[in-house]
Amino acid sequence: MKASELRGKDKAALEKELGELLKAQFGLRMQIATQQLNNTAQLKKVRRDIARVKTVINSKDGQQ
Repeated sequence: MKASELRGKDKAALEKELGELLKAQFGLRMQIATQQLNNTAQLKKVRRDIARVKTVINSKDGQQ
């Protein structure tokens, strides 16, 4: 997911996206704990996406 795509969304959509990413992160953490996750790079990707969404949310809050 690119930051430019996120900037086009409104705050409600970003909050929804953040919730989905946090659920995905939780699921990946559980898969790591039970040693079912083969591709550990997915966790890093989700963490970075969460950071991107939070950054865009904060920048939208600062503009208003």
